[in-house]
Amino acid sequence: RTGGPEVNQWVAVDVGAPGRGMARIRHTAIGVNFVDIYYRRGFYKAPGGLPFIPGAEAAGVVEAVGQGVSDLKEGDRVVYQGSIGGYSEVRLIPADKLVRLPDRVSDKVAAAVFLKGLTVQCLLRRTFKVMKGQTIVWHAAAGGVGSIATQWAKALGVTVIGTVGSDDKIAAAKAGGADHVINYRKEDWVAKVKDLTGGEGVDVVYDSVGKDTFPGSLDCLKPLGLWASFGQSSGLPPEFTAAMLQQKGSLFATRPALAVYLAKRADLEHAAHELFDALRAGVVKVAASSEMPLREAGEAQRRIETRETSGTTILLP
Repeated sequence: RTGGPEVNQWVAVDVGAPGRGMARIRHTAIGVNFVDIYYRRGFYKAPGGLPFIPGAEAAGVVEAVGQGVSDLKEGDRVVYQGSIGGYSEVRLIPADKLVRLPDRVSDKVAAAVFLKGLTVQCLLRRTFKVMKGQTIVWHAAAGGVGSIATQWAKALGVTVIGTVGSDDKIAAAKAGGADHVINYRKEDWVAKVKDLTGGEGVDVVYDSVGKDTFPGSLDCLKPLGLWASFGQSSGLPPEFTAAMLQQKGSLFATRPALAVYLAKRADLEHAAHELFDALRAGVVKVAASSEMPLREAGEAQRRIETRETSGTTILLP
């Protein structure tokens, strides 16, 4: 059923042989993301309905492949995102969702960064292709996605204004490379952004907070700026009209979905390889993740939901 963290249950299920186009993998590390909580709450509907196995990101080893799978074999190290069912020791998954891991990327790093890293790649390189000299606002800058985004944006020559929800996260956001960090719960963050930009505003706001940062996200944009809403950790932002975008400076607004951006295999591979290259070059560095046993998935979700964590959380089978 949907609900709080307590609805997660540890149960045994049978996992059969992979069918045509499928692979069977044994997980070695599993990422925990806010999207898992959206599914658990019922905000997103799980494919196939209830009950379902949460988890949209994990790394593992191929145990077997079904007919028609020619580019993977037993023993290959792989990673994936976006295919529900990750909170498990062993699973079946469409083989075309898997990306082979390069030797230089560990399973733990892959599970900690793949979904978040691909999210950042799409946001920074496609949703709004940031360029040297531009200024952005990134909400939740100390979180798993935010910490990756800040590093990547800085490497691209972008000035990053990060926001956080508590004072104890300011240091983490600064350590990630944010030029300025604002506690949006305590400060007039829109006024601060305007002050930092000489009254001009920023080129783009990347917003995964939602309700608590709206309409402020629009108010700190320069004319023709873009609001990219990709999450709602505080709840959905209220409905607004197209007229509001015109009144606030002929603004643009988008709600990107990773599944759409990476629907084509070529786009998935390009984004994954760009992420792996960023990891190899040290553009993106993954701090030590919080590690918890898979059996404690509910507690891991609770800690993320109550914003007790910074950086990434992974589950170990």
